[in-house]
Amino acid sequence: MTARRTPEPVQVVKKRRDATLRALVEGVPYIRYLGIQFERRGDELTGILPFDQKLIGNPMLPAIHGGVTAAFLEVTAIITLSWTYLWEDIESGTIDTASLEAGGLPRLPKTIDFSTDYLRSGLPRDAYARARINRSGRRYASVHVEGWQDNRTRLFAQATGHFLMPQPRD
Repeated sequence: MTARRTPEPVQVVKKRRDATLRALVEGVPYIRYLGIQFERRGDELTGILPFDQKLIGNPMLPAIHGGVTAAFLEVTAIITLSWTYLWEDIESGTIDTASLEAGGLPRLPKTIDFSTDYLRSGLPRDAYARARINRSGRRYASVHVEGWQDNRTRLFAQATGHFLMPQPRD
């Protein structure tokens, strides 16, 4: 009979989850520049793009720049995909949080293609996004992302992307 492992205290697991998410987000300078943040509830992530005047592309409307919108959705897809493939390592404790905090960023998925649908102008306010992984294998993943502002049911943009998954280090 195998001995059962004693569950870790919830604070230890939460600290490991937070450290991993922080490393994923803060390890990419462009994510920091745009100010993108993530809220975590268990294994679910919501991307948050806090409004900043530098994000405005058309000051006459004013509207968030389309490139910023696409980047926000792509970042949400990549971080969610990374979070999902790292989840078991995070939960089991095999991920080294000391290495992450020292800048040892895990390999991120690489974008193969990314198609954005602009459904309405992004208003000068905070934006939110969630990604849904349609397929994730060892080499390839397909992800759908939805972005909204004030009302979750009124999307301002959505996107579909295909990604090359990172290969494990030897």
